[in-house]
Amino acid sequence: MSAPAKTLPPPDRDPAARARLGWTLVALVLLWPLLVLAEFRPWVLFEPGNLHVMGRFVGGFLPPASSAEFLGYLLEATLETMAIATAGIALALLLAVPLSILSTRALAVAAIGPGPGRLGGSMLRATGRAVLTFLRAVPEIVWALMFVRVLGLGPAAGVLALAITYGGMLGKVYTEILESTDTRPARAILEAGGGRFAALAYGLLPNAAQELTSYTVYRWECAVRASVIMGFVGAGGLGQLMDQSMKMLNGGEAATILLVFLVLVLFADALSAALRRALA
Repeated sequence: MSAPAKTLPPPDRDPAARARLGWTLVALVLLWPLLVLAEFRPWVLFEPGNLHVMGRFVGGFLPPASSAEFLGYLLEATLETMAIATAGIALALLLAVPLSILSTRALAVAAIGPGPGRLGGSMLRATGRAVLTFLRAVPEIVWALMFVRVLGLGPAAGVLALAITYGGMLGKVYTEILESTDTRPARAILEAGGGRFAALAYGLLPNAAQELTSYTVYRWECAVRASVIMGFVGAGGLGQLMDQSMKMLNGGEAATILLVFLVLVLFADALSAALRRALA
């Protein structure tokens, strides 16, 4: 009868501990000048004078406003904000989907093998990525300022601003998601003579649908929050109501508006979870 095999004792320390410590020190050395440049001094918040100022500011938000007249304005602004965010994301999809399909290398027919269209396909993909970069490089507040001057005050400016900026963001992330998933089914469809849309529908989307849906709902949530900033320049919605409340130094109304934003974010989380379960 053979003797039982001896088990090796566990190592005394993590063999990668030295490398982790080294990279941590390098990160701290690189991060410290950035924190100094950004004047990052969180301990200032806990000075007695600053604590008193913050306490008075937070106290001005209590109690939240609950008058019937204000709640009527709040309901109208909430519906307007949801309309702005939804319409903006819908228009953004019209920009993002074709640009992401154009920019995704896994859907490039010319990339299968050598041929006369290889250079042209590379140039088209580079152009699509450049357009996406430009669309997301300009903040939505800048587009909103321009459209407010052209269209006047109202939600239309917010819708167009969201559509342009979020079209670039969605297209960029859609491209990365499609390229990071398993591209072999899409490549097999293209090599068998299938078209680009067939490769997308049957090769990439089955594996990427959950992630694409989750990110789209997250961007809708971001669009709801972005309406606050755009409302300060007259783009309508809850942001414009928040701007009026802050200018009137009415913290109770601002607190109620913030509670509505919390509800909308929770709704977006629940919607994303439901859609992911439906696509599972």
